[in-house]
Amino acid sequence: MVHNIKPSLLHFVANYCSSPNYPLSNASSNTMPASAAADDATRPAAEGVGGNDGATLAGRDHVVVFPLMSKGHMIPLLHFAAALAAHHGDHLRVTLVTTPANLAFARRRLPPSPSVRVVAIPFPAHPQIPPGVESTDALPSQSLFPAFLRATALLREPFAEFLASLPSPPPLVLVSDFFLGFTQRVADDAGVRRLTFNGMSPFSLALCFTLASRRPHVGVEGGAEFHVPGFPDDVRITADEVPDAVIQGGNPDDPVTQFLHDEVRDWDHRSWGVLVNSFAALDGDYAAILESFYHPGSRAWLVGPLFLAAGESPETKQEEDDDDDDDPEGCVAWLDERAARPGSVVYVSFGTQAHLPDAQLDELAHGLVDSGHAFLWAIGRSGGEWSPPVDAGGDGKIVRGWVPQRRVLSHPAVGAFVTHAGWNSVLESLAAGRPMLAWPVMAEQAANAKLVADIIGAGVRVVHGGGVVVGRAEVAGKVGRLMDSGEEGRAIRARAEEVREAARAAVGEGGASREALWRLVDELRSSYVVAGDGTAAAASSENGDSGKC
Repeated sequence: MVHNIKPSLLHFVANYCSSPNYPLSNASSNTMPASAAADDATRPAAEGVGGNDGATLAGRDHVVVFPLMSKGHMIPLLHFAAALAAHHGDHLRVTLVTTPANLAFARRRLPPSPSVRVVAIPFPAHPQIPPGVESTDALPSQSLFPAFLRATALLREPFAEFLASLPSPPPLVLVSDFFLGFTQRVADDAGVRRLTFNGMSPFSLALCFTLASRRPHVGVEGGAEFHVPGFPDDVRITADEVPDAVIQGGNPDDPVTQFLHDEVRDWDHRSWGVLVNSFAALDGDYAAILESFYHPGSRAWLVGPLFLAAGESPETKQEEDDDDDDDPEGCVAWLDERAARPGSVVYVSFGTQAHLPDAQLDELAHGLVDSGHAFLWAIGRSGGEWSPPVDAGGDGKIVRGWVPQRRVLSHPAVGAFVTHAGWNSVLESLAAGRPMLAWPVMAEQAANAKLVADIIGAGVRVVHGGGVVVGRAEVAGKVGRLMDSGEEGRAIRARAEEVREAARAAVGEGGASREALWRLVDELRSSYVVAGDGTAAAASSENGDSGKC
């Protein structure tokens, strides 16, 4: 079986909601099962120094960030570290933890700030992982992903030693990827708050949690719509749109499912909060639903889009760790030649993980040509050894190498984006004001497509059952709906531009994401208090605030 990260995330969703410690009743009543409450009471108190009047403990000014060794997971947390340096660098220090083979990539994407440093802990040896392979992107086969996850679990001891080696007082917070479940245990032992990060939107993660725990799709025919419990009345989906991992409930014999059961499931929901790469105007309405799946008082902190919060823009040059040429395929130069016709080019990319069968690639190629619009197609790994069945002509460019996606999306010649609807790509498109043809392939992407097309109104989507090839006529027709001058296309493009402005406002002075980041730091500091008897204890995080920005 071939594995990739995002389906594994939904295996986690399915298993997470079946955990005996999972606060299922919290999803509807905001209360926690007695067993979970008792277990929570045994968690070690955060320690520190301060007065005996319950005042905020002083001295905690260190944030430790530990991403999973996978570019799609590392980049948002690198942006988070950069955002902290940009807006809190005068009173916070940030340490990014990774492994030796990932140092260059991390350093290249962090600002040259005295408040930020990168440290490496040794990547554990594993009999199935070749020496020097320390990232999912470097795996010779995605079938090794389960072994890679098992190797990351062996980082627990060296990470605990690193955390113990830090000078007193302990860090203010540990921000780590949800796959690194051991970090919750290490943080608990050290008396440090932990924020978990999974890279999904509040809407999509809350939807997946709800479907996995409440299972409203059971017994519903594939094409029939049903309401998702706990969501607004207008959030309706069909059984065909439910992710496979949610429907199956997790395969207990699957090695990734076993890893998540052993290392993640019983720990992630104990997090003090959830760091979210989104912003309130986009899907803040779903933050409270997401929060209900964690221990009472846990907050969803919407502080994105993180690359904008870090001070980058859609036009910012992007660098690869092993390639000094930001645009080896000449995509920007090709677009420059078409700049006289703004919005005339369709950009196409299905990311680095998705794989489309040759028959689907054939239909997509024909559909793009038949649409009559120029197109730039970054086919990457999704193409394998496939060759186009039709001449793209002078108005079509198909590339297999690295593409500076944010620069491409922000180019004035680009009018729309055909995308797999991975969350990073969705945010980059919205930040550039580009409408999307959202074509989900796996994982939570169907939920992202639903959000983009039906809730935000910034695109259209492809809805298809597993294994169904989408025909060229549908491709051409939906590209035309985005690109043509009809009323629908104008409305969708206008909505995408509105979201672009909202994204920039969110990270600007006084914006919801900027303010959420300040409140996050303030509430973390105030969560470490000294009781009246002089003993150190962690302040209760329960309050009536929903955490929405």
